[in-house]
Amino acid sequence: MTDTRVNLSGLELDNPIIPASGTFGYGYEFAELYDINILGSFSFKGTTVEPCFGNPTPRIAECTSGLINSVGFQNPGVEKVINEELPKLKKCFDKKVIANVYGFSPEEFAECCKRLDTQEQVGILEVNISCPNLHKGGANYGTDADSAYQITKLIKQSTTKPVYVKLTPNVTDIVSIAKACEEAGADGLSLINTLFGMRIDVAKRKPIIANKMGGFSGPAIFPVALRMVYQVYEAVKIPIIGIGGISSAKDVIEMMLAGASAVEIGSANLVDPYACKRIVEDLPKEMEKYNIQSLKSIIGGAH
Repeated sequence: MTDTRVNLSGLELDNPIIPASGTFGYGYEFAELYDINILGSFSFKGTTVEPCFGNPTPRIAECTSGLINSVGFQNPGVEKVINEELPKLKKCFDKKVIANVYGFSPEEFAECCKRLDTQEQVGILEVNISCPNLHKGGANYGTDADSAYQITKLIKQSTTKPVYVKLTPNVTDIVSIAKACEEAGADGLSLINTLFGMRIDVAKRKPIIANKMGGFSGPAIFPVALRMVYQVYEAVKIPIIGIGGISSAKDVIEMMLAGASAVEIGSANLVDPYACKRIVEDLPKEMEKYNIQSLKSIIGGAH
């Protein structure tokens, strides 16, 4: 009998599979396809204080083994999420969710977290200081250790819920930024966000994406994500949610051996809406194949 349970800062998950923010909406669309209660949890769409339209189109460019997106936090704003989206979600998902939060200033980050702090459905706040899609705001905080420390500290003062800081890979030294977040009181870390990338339309001789550059994700970035999780695990004592190119149960095990306590599945949901269901179902079989009784026992096992 295999035990797929994991724990994130006191939040017990039936398994480590968490659809990543921006690839699963607010959950109820996927609930029409399968029972989403089989998931460990999921991270809902990046939420800002005020409604946000997002970036100009085109926003998506296909790549070999991945895609580039520049969606830009299109969302209805935190009040509408609380009053409309979460009640709809409650009808089809009876577990706690992860709220992905974004702000255009430190005060906005803190305000959004403060409002979501009152929501019983929210188990963890995932603070995105790393999104490369907007010209102002989050990307700046995630590339500097001191800024990451200051914003994490401010957010921790505005909420009682566990705070997981989502880190960008587009830095020279992700370890120093991870350590700064831990020192500021972060309860956990999510890594990695997307890599900077672009595609050019050869016929038109201009970038495909309106913003020129966007976030590159998909199977191609898995080795980068794995390496960064491995490095950060050696430097911090707080849990890590591993993200980046995961598309199979074997990838999940590999990421957990590197040091992740749970994983988020992103681009795979866009290719196959049943991806997370398949991985959840395949995980016990993959554990038996490698003689793993409990997933908790393999976290950081490759060190």
